[in-house]
Amino acid sequence: MTASTAPDATAVPDATDGEPVATETRATALDPVPDGSAAGAGDSAPTVAKTRHPWRWVISAVALILLAQFIHGLVTNPGWDWPTFAKYITAKSVLASLKVTLELTAWGTALGFLLGTALAIARLSNNPVLRVISWCYIWAFRSIPLIVQLLFWFNIAYLYHTLSLGIPFGPSFFTFEVNGVISGFTAAVIGLALHQAAYSAEIIRAGIISVDAGQLEAAAALGIPKVRQFRSIVVPQAMRSILPNATNEVISLFKGTSIVSVMAIAELFYQVQVIYGRNGRVVPLLLVATAWYIVLTTVLSVAQYYIERHYAKGTQRTPPPSPTQRAWQKLREIAESGSTAPRGATR
Repeated sequence: MTASTAPDATAVPDATDGEPVATETRATALDPVPDGSAAGAGDSAPTVAKTRHPWRWVISAVALILLAQFIHGLVTNPGWDWPTFAKYITAKSVLASLKVTLELTAWGTALGFLLGTALAIARLSNNPVLRVISWCYIWAFRSIPLIVQLLFWFNIAYLYHTLSLGIPFGPSFFTFEVNGVISGFTAAVIGLALHQAAYSAEIIRAGIISVDAGQLEAAAALGIPKVRQFRSIVVPQAMRSILPNATNEVISLFKGTSIVSVMAIAELFYQVQVIYGRNGRVVPLLLVATAWYIVLTTVLSVAQYYIERHYAKGTQRTPPPSPTQRAWQKLREIAESGSTAPRGATR
């Protein structure tokens, strides 16, 4: 049965004399019909043809084949020497050197970003002397290679045999031997921190200037002190711009600690070099260092995700669930579906 398209007269009152006037309404192809089908030619809904992507499947197949070949080579090629890798991945000497690498990264990050924050604030201040000094520091330490800075601080005793504390251009109260104060580890920390400060200063400055100036004007109009403005208004918003670049710098610093191997400091890469210098197993020992770099970089990336999620509350009142929350939610759904499933008949 099909819908009739004959005009349907409906009486409505006339606006002039109150007499009913007949109006016509016509049924359309979308009007429901008594038997539940849509009206139209052939009594059938239009069919939407799916777009085919043959090249997408070809590219995916080629990528999977190349990935399978790479994994097959990792497993079957004896040159990778996986037994040696398994022997040294948790060796005491490797773990001790990994501890040194983490210490260098922690000290370089903490001191570098602390000094970088001061440099960024100085460059944004109204004091022309502080602005010039900050700009010159950033220009100088970004221009000099990191390895040159490390070797300079490692050999600082050639320039200054003693260090003294006292009145400038006056008498000194305490005097220290440079070789007794600045060890190889201390020189590495100083070089990494000063180098990191130049880059972190620009990252922090970019985050601060990304905050809308109108918010600071409104806060000043309300009489909020500048320190509170910086702490409560500027920092939470600037952190969303600072965090991604800051995490990149921390990861680069973590991997860049391998440069201090030129100073004979027993960090991860130096220790790996010592081991494969004795046994000649270059590839598996390089894989040991690579594996630890990957593990710790992954940890930093996960920490970055949750810190960014924390500071995203200013723009998202209800942040999307984290991967951990989604996993627990999926497990609960599976458990609930299993508990509500109908049980089979028992004998």
